[in-house]
Amino acid sequence: MKRAAAERAVAEIKDGMVLGLGSGSTAAFAIEALAVRVAAGLSIVGIPSSERSAALARRLGVPLASFIEHRRIDLTIDGADQVERGTLALVKGLGGALLREKIVASASARMIVVVDETKLVERLGSRTPLPVEIVAFGWQTVLDRLAAIGCAPRLRLLGEDPFVTDGGNYIADCAIPEIPDPAGVEGRLPGIVGVVESGLFVGLASKIMVGRTEGVEVIER
Repeated sequence: MKRAAAERAVAEIKDGMVLGLGSGSTAAFAIEALAVRVAAGLSIVGIPSSERSAALARRLGVPLASFIEHRRIDLTIDGADQVERGTLALVKGLGGALLREKIVASASARMIVVVDETKLVERLGSRTPLPVEIVAFGWQTVLDRLAAIGCAPRLRLLGEDPFVTDGGNYIADCAIPEIPDPAGVEGRLPGIVGVVESGLFVGLASKIMVGRTEGVEVIER
């Protein structure tokens, strides 16, 4: 289902575009579909949001660029961990690349989000934690501050060691039962000393491609 939705998103890419390449398994499907079009003659460049996506794109022959050459991106294709149906607000970051993903999405004229139907929710929160990227130095104090405002944070581990993002930061996974005001929470969290960015993406997604057993549903903002 996700592959079908990713292929539908890639079909919207036009010659000459600067593309934001997302991260995770869904974005990998999009990069694979993009590589097929590039091999057939499509002329684009991609700016990847993670080292893993960059490595996949290089291996498949998708030409890459950076913000040194291009300050603006025409279209970003990425996945999400949750999509709020009514607002198209997102929770992202379970893959650990939320900061770079948000930088790429914020520089984009449009963002298409590819998910399967299980990622659609009426309200963000609940079954998916909210990832918050935090600095490594003094992370214990940052978790204390997040706990003080009811975020119930837990440091993400990789084995016995802290998970480290591509930016050299840690991730606090916050168990929030419900997020009734995603924009308010997104604006408030970076004000906490030691918080780099949150996995709330509000007002960035312009279109959602939802993979379903019966086909691809398109939801537009």
